[in-house]
Amino acid sequence: MKAKRKGISRKWFINTIGVVLVILTVSIATLSLMVQNSTYSGIELVLTGRADELLNVLASDTRGYRNSSEFAAITREYIENFPDKNDMEIMALNKGGNVLITSSGFAPDQSQPMPDYQAALSSDSNFGKWIGDLDTGEKVMAITRVVRDENGSLVGSIRYMVSMERADQQTGLVIFTLVAAGLFIMLLITLSGMYFIRSILVPIRQMSATSRKIAQGDFGVRIENRKNDEIGELCDAINDMAGELGASEQLKNDFISSVSHELRTPLTAIKGWAETLQGGADRETTEKGMGVIIRESERLSGLVEELLDFSRLQNGRLVLHISRIDLLSELDEAVYLFTDRARTEKKELKYEETPSLPPVYGDVDRLRQVFVNIIDNALKYTKEGGVISVSSEEEENRLKVTIRDTGCGIPAQHLPNVKKKFYKANQMVRGSGIGLAVADEIITLHGGTLQIESWENKGTTVTIRLPTCEAVEKDPELSRALEIKK
Repeated sequence: MKAKRKGISRKWFINTIGVVLVILTVSIATLSLMVQNSTYSGIELVLTGRADELLNVLASDTRGYRNSSEFAAITREYIENFPDKNDMEIMALNKGGNVLITSSGFAPDQSQPMPDYQAALSSDSNFGKWIGDLDTGEKVMAITRVVRDENGSLVGSIRYMVSMERADQQTGLVIFTLVAAGLFIMLLITLSGMYFIRSILVPIRQMSATSRKIAQGDFGVRIENRKNDEIGELCDAINDMAGELGASEQLKNDFISSVSHELRTPLTAIKGWAETLQGGADRETTEKGMGVIIRESERLSGLVEELLDFSRLQNGRLVLHISRIDLLSELDEAVYLFTDRARTEKKELKYEETPSLPPVYGDVDRLRQVFVNIIDNALKYTKEGGVISVSSEEEENRLKVTIRDTGCGIPAQHLPNVKKKFYKANQMVRGSGIGLAVADEIITLHGGTLQIESWENKGTTVTIRLPTCEAVEKDPELSRALEIKK
């Protein structure tokens, strides 16, 4: 689990922090370049403006720029009175490239590099710019304007130079501010991300631990849910799953216990009578014992067949042999099958015969099995002297079969679950708990419904509705489901 948790954190760090870091780095680098370029462009614009100002002074009205001697005199006077000597340096160069005068007040250093001067000489615009370091290590920006007379001959040059250290300091401060802001953003994202990841990982660890307990059979364990979001919904879903699994496990255990009892009872009777007959018995005892063995064998066979049907339903392997049948005939046969039993148990089995009913599409054996199962349940849960009534009628293109008893009924809290597999509302009465589940599934496969109504200590009514042949033929979906070919 540790490796998986580290994997989630690592993925979050790469996918979120990594992407944000790249975006912030690119953004800060871009903004820094923009600030630096803007600052440098502003300085260049100021220097260019100053140069243009001096060029206007040097220009004559009609004869273009003045000659070399006039150039030297005018630039000397201009430089001596230059008001921004503290902010920038201005110098005048003769046509040989030597410095005539500079605003710094110091003797000019002829060895200093002047790439901007060389660029201006070779440029058609007579302009050159250079950003670089002097021999002293100071970073500067310099621009040079070459001055020519009306014939295009070189008269001299004017050069403006300003230190870039202050500009670089201001640019560095802006960059530092941007980096600090970026780090602050990263810190906020990291802290909020850690909180978010923790809010996910902690419940996941709880769910993982709970799931392991559930897998080990502890269905009573629950996750404490403190969230009202998708994680909370997942916690509730796992808790519900544990509850359902616990209920299913209990039903399964009850089913195994019930089936074991159902199997043991007839087997005990068969074994007992077999041992009695093996030791020798008179004719009357033999006939009685053989009768018991046959009845209990049939009971075992029915139980095993019920279990097989349930297994087929669960695996989707129950095959219906659909044909056009007279449902009334099958109901008559099922009722007749229990007539003697009802009389023996001193219970009244009333059958309200219907003259005729329209045919239905169905599996004869399976529908008879449903009727037998329902009537058998009605007899089992009805005390001596009780009444079981069976009736049938046509109702809105459906055949309605009603089996009503005056038995013990089903408590209201059990009624919604009686058609679930393995569920038994009354553990005192024999049965596997899957008969109603099988019957309900068979009726559903026929496109019908099986409805149960019950009142405790008053009785139960089971109503089965099946579509008539005419209704099936009018419903394409139902026809396909029953594989009816018109």
